[in-house]
Amino acid sequence: MISLATILSLVQAHGLLLLFLLAVAEGPIVSVIGAYLAKLGFMDVYAVFAVVVAADLIGDMLFYELGRNGSRWLSPKWQHRLRLDDSRIGKLKEHFRDKGGRTLVIGKITHSAGMLVLAAAGAAHMNVAKFLGWNLVATIPKSAFFVILGYSLGYAYKSIDGYLFKASMVMLALIVIAAVAWFTHRWMKRS
Repeated sequence: MISLATILSLVQAHGLLLLFLLAVAEGPIVSVIGAYLAKLGFMDVYAVFAVVVAADLIGDMLFYELGRNGSRWLSPKWQHRLRLDDSRIGKLKEHFRDKGGRTLVIGKITHSAGMLVLAAAGAAHMNVAKFLGWNLVATIPKSAFFVILGYSLGYAYKSIDGYLFKASMVMLALIVIAAVAWFTHRWMKRS
């Protein structure tokens, strides 16, 4: 992980633009560090919050676009392996039409499933305005949480990063367990 001294010198030289670019790539820990730097007087905390929200939305749009247009770059062999056929995409479109908002919010909150949910929303051709609206609903409190965390406990950013990783893995494990249980229940019901 990059040292705080290096981050300080980079932020002093490039300010919020650097924070924005870093937050697009790695949002939560950058939000924590940015808020901590605001507490130290290097930035305005409200500007940090606005930048991390905007960066999160831009990063999410990139995953949305990957899902929407990514299958064009895959060979038919890979499309078959990933089961990206018309029937599957049709079910995905139906799901995001009926439950897209809830799915996006849950994906954003769990963090570990977020990237897949965002790409799936793109593959389902979810309405962009609806996508951004629901995404904003989830992004504002999530970003606020990390900014508050950084402002109050930012000195422990290395520990926080470790905890974020562990929490993401636990959430991912719970999602996998729930999915396996749901599919098993469905399979047993059919048999």
